[in-house]
Amino acid sequence: MTTSDFDFSVRPSRRAILGGIVGGAAALSMPHIARAAGDKPVLVTSIRSLSNPYHAIWKDGAEAFAKSVGAQHVTLVSEGNSEKGIADIRAMLAKTGGKMVLNSDPNDTPDARPIVESCFKAGAYVCTQWNKPNDLHPWDFNPYYASHIEFDGVKSGSAITQALIKAMGSKGGIVAIGGQISNTAAIERKRGLEEVLKAHPDVQLLDFQVANWKATEAYDLTSSLLTRFGDKVGGIWAANDDMGTGALEALRAEGLAGKVPVVGIDGIKAAMDAVKAGEYAATVTSDPYWQGGMGLSIGYHAFMKSFDPTKESKDHREFYGRTTTITKDNVADYIKANVDSKPVYDWNDLWGRCEGQIRAS
Repeated sequence: MTTSDFDFSVRPSRRAILGGIVGGAAALSMPHIARAAGDKPVLVTSIRSLSNPYHAIWKDGAEAFAKSVGAQHVTLVSEGNSEKGIADIRAMLAKTGGKMVLNSDPNDTPDARPIVESCFKAGAYVCTQWNKPNDLHPWDFNPYYASHIEFDGVKSGSAITQALIKAMGSKGGIVAIGGQISNTAAIERKRGLEEVLKAHPDVQLLDFQVANWKATEAYDLTSSLLTRFGDKVGGIWAANDDMGTGALEALRAEGLAGKVPVVGIDGIKAAMDAVKAGEYAATVTSDPYWQGGMGLSIGYHAFMKSFDPTKESKDHREFYGRTTTITKDNVADYIKANVDSKPVYDWNDLWGRCEGQIRAS
């Protein structure tokens, strides 16, 4: 039996969305969960949507780790519905009797608390990523809340803003497309944008609108903003690459691709191809393949008693992971190493990408 036998989602045939954005996947009913082999837990991934190329790669990394330890793997997909995401996790806790490890990217920041509390009550190990309230800490739910991983959104938001301004010649107007309003990553990335703009008085933020991480919404929004501002739009800033590639499609429809630079975050293939083609100025990747595997690995090793979370330092319990900024200078090498071939990681190197404890915001 393979790890995919336990997938909550069935991936439909691929079809082009907005000229090459990855096709969707719909969550189906709960599958039968076989009894875990030996002492191994069921590994569970909870993400927003497989129609988002970033989360599709996350799932690939999760399956790679599950295969490496011979464990069952289940993917839960919330499709941006917080209630569904939490309910599916609780259902899995009941089905497995708590004998599971969860790697969760909560749909929204407040969702992390009920997810963690449910795992703690069931005695299941959990690792969260990106989103959690500031007053929710792994050490308050020992030993089951193994770790929380984020990537410095201010730093990433700043990096793509600097790249965009450079591509614009340090002057002109920017339209910005944000993620969900209450989402931690969206908030921090916007802050990075604002901090850099303060140092560049010749660059004007024409408007900031929210497209909820979705390419389709970003496409419609960009089309509207191009109509509204016309030639004043000198660059497009997007808080993630799904929205960035949606915005790029709107530029292509107007014959402006390559003339109005775009930036985003996630490092999906469509964005890297756009960097290579000169249509995108930069993207930042947190390496979702690593996230999908390592979030499970940390919880799995805690479950298997390979380490004791309660004895780890706080900068291992809440930490920033490493990111890479991709521009025309390094995109070819990055694609060769991480896209054309699947990367190989040491899943036992739990803390190798720690870049410091998460600061209070």
